[in-house]
Amino acid sequence: MPGKVGITTTVPIEVIYAAGLTPVDLNNRFIGSADPKSHTERAEADGIPRNVCGWIKGLYGVAMTSPDVETVVGVTQGDCSNTHALMELLERAGKRVIPFSYPYDADRELLKLQIEEFMDAFGVDAPAVARTKERLDRIRRKLVRLDELTWREHRLTGGENHLWLVSASDMNGDPDRFEVELDAFLTEAESREPRREPVLLGYAGVPAIFSNLYDFLESVGARVVFNEMQRQFAMLNLQRDVVEQYRTYTYPYRVWGRTRDIRGAVEERDIVGLIHYVQSFCYRQMQDVILREELEVPVLTLEGDLPGPLDARSQVRLESFVEMLH
Repeated sequence: MPGKVGITTTVPIEVIYAAGLTPVDLNNRFIGSADPKSHTERAEADGIPRNVCGWIKGLYGVAMTSPDVETVVGVTQGDCSNTHALMELLERAGKRVIPFSYPYDADRELLKLQIEEFMDAFGVDAPAVARTKERLDRIRRKLVRLDELTWREHRLTGGENHLWLVSASDMNGDPDRFEVELDAFLTEAESREPRREPVLLGYAGVPAIFSNLYDFLESVGARVVFNEMQRQFAMLNLQRDVVEQYRTYTYPYRVWGRTRDIRGAVEERDIVGLIHYVQSFCYRQMQDVILREELEVPVLTLEGDLPGPLDARSQVRLESFVEMLH
C-alpha cells in the first residue's frame, strides 16, 4: 500500500499511523492550497454539478491532482452522503478506496467492529493501535492546553485556535514535527498579554470555507473562543481506548451530542453569541433549526459556498450581530 492515505473526514488515524503510513486530510490540503477555487473548478469541469457542496468538489479536485495519494478512506456513514459518489469517482480514476462507517446511534459494539475491519484493511493489530493512541494523546493533551490559552487566558486568536485544532486531524502527516512546532508555539503564546475583545463568540459547524472569518470578527471587536468541530476533529475529549475515543466524537452521530457539547462550552467560556456555519447544499443546514431551539444564546447562521473571502453581505450581517451583542 502506498505511503500516503487520503482521508475525507476524521477517521481513526491511530490505525493509519500504526501501519507505518501517513494520513493526509484532503480537506486541509484543499483549503490550504495556493488556489483552493481551482479544485472546485476542476470538479465542475469534470462534470460534478454546481449545486454539490463546495467541500466535496474541493476534495475531488485535490484528490485528482495528488498523485502521492493513491489510497483514500471515505466515511460512508456519519458524513456527507455525497461521499458515496465521491468514492466511486475516485475509484474509477484509479484510487484505492477504503470505506469506514460510524454507526448512527454511536453503538460501541458496532463501532468496535468497524475499527477492527479498518485495522484488518491496514494489517495492524490492537496493541499497535493502542501504542499509537498513547503517542498521539501526548500531543492532544498539549492541544488541550492550547485551547485553554484561547478561552481561559485569552492569549490566542480564534484563527490560531482553529488552525492548530483542525491540523490535528492528521497531525500534518508528521506527529513528531507537529509536536515540536506546537511546543514552540505554546511557549510563545504563553508570554503574550491577554487579548481584550469585548464580545466572546462560539463557532459551531464544519470549518468555514471563508478565508478571513476570524480576522474579520476580531476587526469588529469579537473573538471566537470555542471552535466546536475543530475541537472534535482534534480529539480533545481524551478517552481510555480508541473505540471510546471515536464513540464520544460528536460529528458523525445524532445532533444531541453536539448540542450538549455546545451548551457546556457556552456556560464555561462566557460565550454571549454563536455563529453557526452551514455549507451550501449540505443536509446539516436542517440542524440549524434544532440548534436555535436548544441553545440559549443568540445564533447567527452563516452560509458559505465556494472558497474565498467573506462577501459584503456576510460582513454586514456579522458586524451587526457583534454590535447587537456588544
